Amino acid sequence: MPERRIILASEVGIAIRSFSDIPDLLGASMDADGLILTEQDLSPEFFDLGTGLAGEVFQKFTNYKIPVALVIPHANVYGQHFSELAYEHKTHPLIHFVSSVTEAKVWLGAAKV
Repeated sequence: MPERRIILASEVGIAIRSFSDIPDLLGASMDADGLILTEQDLSPEFFDLGTGLAGEVFQKFTNYKIPVALVIPHANVYGQHFSELAYEHKTHPLIHFVSSVTEAKVWLGAAKV
């Protein structure tokens, strides 16, 4: 079985700071088997659901069927609504919140348990 190609956003120098960053991240992820985003890769606007930035990221990656693991160990620090969003995505097939990069790699199938 070939090794899965998982992109860690910080390793390729891409972050989500605004809507204009989404196409670059999507383009970098097109040939990948998954993407890992950490809290450091995301702007404060991402965590403010009223901006729509998180929703746009989720929609684009879902449309292109690219799995995204978000490493956000304590979603509750970003408020009740963001915490609920994280909880709702615990079983989503393409967008998943995890506590560590290792957990992200396991979920994306890039690491053995």
